[in-house]
Parts: sequence; C-alpha cells; structure tokens
Amino acid sequence: MDDFRADLHCHSHCSDGSDAPTALLEKAVKVGLKGLSITDHDTIEAYTDSLFQKAKEVDLRLLPGVEMSSEWEGLPVHILGYGFDLNSLNFHAFLKEIQTRRIERNRAILKKLADRNMKIEEEELSHIGMHIIGRPHIAKLLVQKRYVSSTQQAFDLYLKDGGSCYVLGFKVTPKETILEIQKANGKAVLAHPHFYKKKHFVNELLDLPFDGIECYYGNLPENLEKPWLDLAKKKGWIATGGSDYHGSFKEIPLGASWVNEDTFNALLRRSSS
Repeated sequence: MDDFRADLHCHSHCSDGSDAPTALLEKAVKVGLKGLSITDHDTIEAYTDSLFQKAKEVDLRLLPGVEMSSEWEGLPVHILGYGFDLNSLNFHAFLKEIQTRRIERNRAILKKLADRNMKIEEEELSHIGMHIIGRPHIAKLLVQKRYVSSTQQAFDLYLKDGGSCYVLGFKVTPKETILEIQKANGKAVLAHPHFYKKKHFVNELLDLPFDGIECYYGNLPENLEKPWLDLAKKKGWIATGGSDYHGSFKEIPLGASWVNEDTFNALLRRSSS
C-alpha cells in the first residue's frame, strides 16, 4: 500500500487538456502512478467502456471524476466530484445545463475580443477543441492568429479571472453543485481552496456540506498544505489531491501531487442511499 500513488486532478482533451484520455493512462503508468481520476471540466465524456478496458490492460485503478463550475458572490468556485454513478440521468442533465452556459460564456468572451479587434469565429473554436471548449482553446487561437505571442500572454492580458475579456457566466451555486454530485452517489470536494483569498468568502464555502477538500495541489509547498489538512481533520472531510495536469496547456507534471490508497478507496466508495 505504501507505494500506491493516485493523481486525482487532471484534464484530457475532452475539456481543456491536450492529451487523449487513453494517453493520460499511459502517462500515469509511466510516472509510477497506480490510480488516476480524469476530472474534465463539466463533462464525463472521457469515461467510456474502452477507457476502463485500457485501465485494466495497464493495471491502473480508475476513479470517475469531474471538475464542475459554480459561482458564489460573483466569483467562480470549482468543485470536484468523485465516485458518482456514471449512468445517472439526472447528473448527465445537470452537466448538460452547465455545458450550455459554457457555450454562452464563450460567445460573450469572443464578443469582447472582437470589440478589441481580435476576431475569432465560434466555428474556429469547434475545430480546435474536442468537447468542452474553454479559455485555453480561445488562448490558443489568439496565438495562432498572432494577436498575442503566447497562451500565457493571452491570459495575462485578456482571459484571466478579472481580465478585460473575462466573463464569469456560470450561475449554478456551489451548494446546488454539491447536492447534484451527492444525489448521484458521489463525493463533493472543494477544489484548490488556497486560490481563495477573502476570509469571509472561504468561511462561507466551508459551511457547505462538502465531503472533502483538495489539500495537495500541483507543486504547492507543504507549509501551504498544512492549514487545509488540519481543517479536513477537524471537519472529518477527506483530504484529496492532484496535479491539475493539463498537458501542454499548463506547465505542471502529472503526479506532482497525489493521494494514497486509503484516500482513493474512500472516494470510490459510494453511499448506500
């Protein structure tokens, strides 16, 4: 059990990562992981029968996961869902609603860019992304059209949270999202809590009925992990973690953060309701 490591936060090309789901499994094995959760934004399309078959072939344990978008007090809140029923019709419908709002948000971002003489057609986006299209795909097109010199510059100048072309766009609350995950017999986890800087905002989030909190994240130093680990212990929440790997879209390696087998099993275990 001591050598079991699982990365519970990574993205495939089904949302805003650059790698195919099967390629993520192969990379996971290559870096010594024994478990993985692909947590694409607002979609679970990566979880096909062939993906689970591939996981068996490479001897990798696979935990169904998703990273869901919500909004509270005008700010985005990301919530990770784990171990839910992949066949839940209600959960699929909820994800579809969020995806529709994402499309509307992309259109609003494109309009803001066009107002600044950086024109991108919606059809161009459909050619660059697989399923769920977001800001990294828009940034990539901005580079291709030579409006900016890099995707990082695209975010720094226009697309980052609060940037001149940023659009929030999501109106689903964190509590609604948590309850939808739990209704699908999954576990709801607050993603990367260290991103939130306003104390009152964090305290309000921590009053919500989460099952866990992401304590280990990317290359976060141990001293910044400890407060969240202490909080998880105090609340009886599952302390989760992962790299937030996006492939070529983000400079962080798969397996940079991970959890042990006990944590993996706790998230895989569904409620009896």
